[in-house]
Amino acid sequence: MKFKTRLKPSTALIDLTPLVDVIFLMLIFFIVTSDILPLKSLMIENPRLEKDSAPLTTQLLLVMDAQNVIYLGSKKAIVDLISLQQNLELELQHLKEQNGGHEPTIVLSVDRRVEYGLFLRLFSVAQDCCSRIRLVYQPLDAQDLAQERL
Repeated sequence: MKFKTRLKPSTALIDLTPLVDVIFLMLIFFIVTSDILPLKSLMIENPRLEKDSAPLTTQLLLVMDAQNVIYLGSKKAIVDLISLQQNLELELQHLKEQNGGHEPTIVLSVDRRVEYGLFLRLFSVAQDCCSRIRLVYQPLDAQDLAQERL
């Protein structure tokens, strides 16, 4: 039995399947290789002070943003307040081993919109884990200093 078709073969049709496959592979590659939460994207507004501080070599970053989310370490792992002390101790021990036994410093960066009581709880946990804590702030400009005095 032979069927007749009235369709003519066309060379104008382009198969998009390979193109879509390549795009998805590239998308997956870029998602896997990129930093999930770079510090610049956290939008932390640090308070301003008149003096500047020198950078420290052995430090562990502890960040709390305006939504009270806590980020720990250079990989910015999200931790809750309950398990923070355990995670801090592990990270501090790891840093101490990496740097030949030198005591690391916790660099505490807290958004200025965070409630004061929550800041104190975070500071207390950090203080229990390490005696060396550095608070992050932005130095005041001449304009800011003049506005504060008014």
